[in-house]
Amino acid sequence: MNLTNYHSHSFYCDGRTGMEDFARFARSKRFTSFGFSSHAPLPFPTAWTMEWDRIDDYLTEFARLKQKYSEWVELYIGLEIDYLNDLHNPASEYFHTLPLDYRIGSVHLLYDTQGEIVDSDVPAPAFCRMVEKHFRGDLDRVIHLYYERLMRMLELGGFDIVGHADKIHYNASAFRPGILDEPWYDDLVCACFREIARHGYQMEINTKAYRELGTFYPNERYFSYLRQLGIPVQVNSDAHYPDRINYGRKEALQALRRAGFKNVMEMHGGRWREREII
Repeated sequence: MNLTNYHSHSFYCDGRTGMEDFARFARSKRFTSFGFSSHAPLPFPTAWTMEWDRIDDYLTEFARLKQKYSEWVELYIGLEIDYLNDLHNPASEYFHTLPLDYRIGSVHLLYDTQGEIVDSDVPAPAFCRMVEKHFRGDLDRVIHLYYERLMRMLELGGFDIVGHADKIHYNASAFRPGILDEPWYDDLVCACFREIARHGYQMEINTKAYRELGTFYPNERYFSYLRQLGIPVQVNSDAHYPDRINYGRKEALQALRRAGFKNVMEMHGGRWREREII
């Protein structure tokens, strides 16, 4: 039943419960494999990333759970690592000294016109205020910055999975309805996808917002293009609560099949494998 998920957040970052609650729920729902992917630390403290001194605890707790639940579900450990700049990103040496099974590369943060770091991954009303306050209402500039940073992350590498690519599309549409149909925007998105394909990364179909907002990240309109490019995909829910590890999975798999996908990527036996969509 393609019951896997490799994007989840526990108390070690901005999740709402402990790692074992996720493992227990994955077992109860008969998941075949499940991955933890706390937000990696940044060079400065935030309310949503792991602290540097918690990484050893994170790895130790995972080792305990992996052994405890091995009879029922394969557990894997990863991090969601932000591209901040060329000094701190998924390719940074430190993250490759850790015994991780996989790494997710994501873009959340931008630099505004004054060089201040701002978070673009916020609810739509806050995003609109951010564009007005930090970029003088220049949405085009914000979108170009987002994709420039995503493209630089792709160039530097150091990760397996592109996290919630094109996530900015929902907030951008809230600020300026119809922007997704503007040719320049479509060109940016498609250029990014071509780079993902060229580098051979996997892409997640992120279902976190499907029930509340009715959208996937990336937008479903691009699923056929992803298939044409031959990008391997997996379905993740970016769960911050255990009962959301299966949110939107059925709908995402159906959408992928409509777009012509036959397989999704799953980790079994410590290796990424193509598995038929059932």
